[in-house]
Formats: sequence, C-alpha cells, structure tokens
Amino acid sequence: MDPFYFEHLVCNLFSKIGLESKLTRSSRDGGVDVIAFDPRPVFGGKYVIQAKRYRNTVEVAAVRDLFGTMMNEIASKGILVTTSTFGPDARGFAKDKPIELIDGTNLLYMLEEQGIRAKIEIPK
Repeated sequence: MDPFYFEHLVCNLFSKIGLESKLTRSSRDGGVDVIAFDPRPVFGGKYVIQAKRYRNTVEVAAVRDLFGTMMNEIASKGILVTTSTFGPDARGFAKDKPIELIDGTNLLYMLEEQGIRAKIEIPK
C-alpha cells in the first residue's frame, strides 16, 4: 500500500470510530495527514493525525514534530499512527502530553474492531 492510500485508510478508520475526519492536501500539509474533530462537548476537540507507513522504528523526532504541529494548529490532541513501532525516546516524549502513539499491532487491532481485516507485511 502506498503512503497516500495508507493516509486514506487511517482517515477512514477514525471516521468509523466516530470522528469527523478529513484528509489534508498532500503538499504543504504542515506535517498533518488527517484533521479530525471529536464533537463531544467535554472530551472533544480538534485532533491532528500523522500516518507513518514505516518499516523501521519511529524515532522521537517524529513525535516532537507532531507536538509542534499540535501547538501550531491549536489542537487538543495529536495522534501518530504507524505500521511499525515506537522507540523508547518517542514514548518517553509523548508521556504526559496529549499525544496518542498507535503502533502497528494496535493499528491492526483497531482496524479489526471496525470490521476491516488487514495485515502488515514488511517488504524484503
């Protein structure tokens, strides 16, 4: 699956979960692939979502970039979704911040919960 289709998959997943989700334009997206809104009065708000179709571990720089984008977009939450895993520094940086890190295993679980069967294959 190419990165563009992966972004579509992530957008559709969050729509199925109940968020009002839309893809951003591919060029000049400011590090945001999907903008989502949770319409609930107390818990809702604007979410910025980054989709990373990676083979290697996602490093802390990607999480820092997402946090900066959150501040710039005045978002209440940032979500980084990957087909891979997150390094310990990435997890450490996200701790105690309004950032959700969704690795490949959790992504597959979330997709299955929504009736979407998928698997992650790493090219050789």
